[in-house]
Amino acid sequence: MTKKIEDFPQEIQQNLVDGAQQIFVTAFNSAVSDGLSEDAATEVAWNSLKPNYEQDADGKWHFKQASDTGIHNKAITTGGN
Repeated sequence: MTKKIEDFPQEIQQNLVDGAQQIFVTAFNSAVSDGLSEDAATEVAWNSLKPNYEQDADGKWHFKQASDTGIHNKAITTGGN
């Protein structure tokens, strides 16, 4: 059974910005399709947000600033001609 964001509790819907909602739902559905229980899939979904999102004091999840995510715009050079 594939879930949509509307299938989750209001708390989840209201506390996640749109991008985080999509990641949460995708991670949840993937985990369930891999055979995890809904509880385990929910944990996977929350953990999938943590690298790029953070929760503020009000419980809302926001995208982390680039310097906080470990993502750096670094050129990759390779050997060659």
